[in-house]
Amino acid sequence: MEAAAIKHDGTLKDDLQRFYNYLQFERCYSSHTVDACRRDIKYFIKNCDLQESQYMQWDEIKQADVRRCVATLHRQGLSGKSLQRWLSSIRGLYKFLCRFDRASNNPAVGIPAPKSAKRLPKTLNVDEINQLLTVRNNGLQAEDNKLSVRDNAMMELMYACGLRLSELSGLNIPDIDWQQQIIQVTGKGQKQRRLPFGSKAREALDNWLKQRAVLVKENEAALFINNRGSRLSNSSIQKRLKKMAMVQGLDINIYPHMLRHSFASHILESSKDLRAVQELLGHANLSTTQIYTHLDFQHLAGVYDDAHPRARKK
Repeated sequence: MEAAAIKHDGTLKDDLQRFYNYLQFERCYSSHTVDACRRDIKYFIKNCDLQESQYMQWDEIKQADVRRCVATLHRQGLSGKSLQRWLSSIRGLYKFLCRFDRASNNPAVGIPAPKSAKRLPKTLNVDEINQLLTVRNNGLQAEDNKLSVRDNAMMELMYACGLRLSELSGLNIPDIDWQQQIIQVTGKGQKQRRLPFGSKAREALDNWLKQRAVLVKENEAALFINNRGSRLSNSSIQKRLKKMAMVQGLDINIYPHMLRHSFASHILESSKDLRAVQELLGHANLSTTQIYTHLDFQHLAGVYDDAHPRARKK
């Protein structure tokens, strides 16, 4: 994006649209990330008593205005992690504005978000994973029976590779290397990584491809499709997983990211290789992956409590 593209007499709406275009087309952020940023900034503008159509100088917004918004959101119950994301959106906007001389300073710099206790991710143990992925069709209607093969393949692959929901739904047929049993996925920031998958996932995928051939629309490249032959949406995958858990007799509120957490936890428990888990998950920073070391320690502490003669509780 050229600096000349931003006019100094533009409205807030003009500047914001250029910023969102920059996130989408230059930074290659997902539509989900751009929408979240849009919501954050919309709240910010509303609480600064501004209108997107008005002409203004961005420097009229001071650090005190940003602090007031943070305090209000905190009182409303927004978590520290969510406030960090909110502040990141405002900082990103002002960094963009300063780059093109639409603002001279960034009022969100130096403002910390309130700290909140870290919540450990919820995981399934190995027995629960086996119960979820053992194919049963009891209680399913005829149409569901037809698609249960697909659902099993999706969950096997998500657990086998530690996929994010968007990575799973975005998979295409050419992304699979059948000879080496490797898939290529596109993660956050359009970063690509290659991941191996095992025999169970291979078998489930083979079974699904036979059903897919009957359902698929012409020229549809998506690996996972709905009963109309088109790419399956994220929300549909979430619903199917919940239904699959119910049919399999798991009384747990299961969501797609829980399979990713379970994958990471189980790999780390067995390998103790944090760097490898980071690569498999596609985390940019090792600190993001380190949350799973806490889960691993919890598991070890449980083993200790159960096994050590002097640790057993009466």
